[in-house]
Amino acid sequence: MRIIAGRHRGRRLAAPPGEATRPTADRVRQALFDMLWHAPWGGREAIEGARVLDAFAGTGALGLEALSRGAAHATFLETHRAALAALRANIAVCGESARSTVLAADATRPPPAPAPCALVFLDPPYGKGLLARALPALAAAGWIAPGALVSAECGAGEAVALPGFAPLAERAHGAARLVILRAP
Repeated sequence: MRIIAGRHRGRRLAAPPGEATRPTADRVRQALFDMLWHAPWGGREAIEGARVLDAFAGTGALGLEALSRGAAHATFLETHRAALAALRANIAVCGESARSTVLAADATRPPPAPAPCALVFLDPPYGKGLLARALPALAAAGWIAPGALVSAECGAGEAVALPGFAPLAERAHGAARLVILRAP
């Protein structure tokens, strides 16, 4: 697993051993950032200078990819101890400690946000209904800015019903499906 583009392009990222995390594959991350960068509802301004939230962060690959491509700051939410260690190591390897905040926090019961984020990544374990629980909890805690872009990754056959969020795009990539939403 590596950073795809930007100032950290090619940088390898560590992942914790075992099945506790399921890092987003490089090809899926590439497809996601291509959509964000080139879609009529996205563009460079969707990433460059944005405050980013990487919920269910795991290795931090999504937030670190955003930082590599010019995001201003990324906050990472993760609860698994081994994933937190890998996440912190990946942030250090990329030299992004000054523009990153790591919180050992559950995205379904998040702490209050210090500032809302314009770009939100949600990549929970598949098939557990966590997207439907996390998105309203994050919005209520102030993590999601009005009009923010939200990227939700789920299993290819998983239903995603997120009332109040406007669907913008959807793409299947093997076992994964990316759903891009606009916050109200």
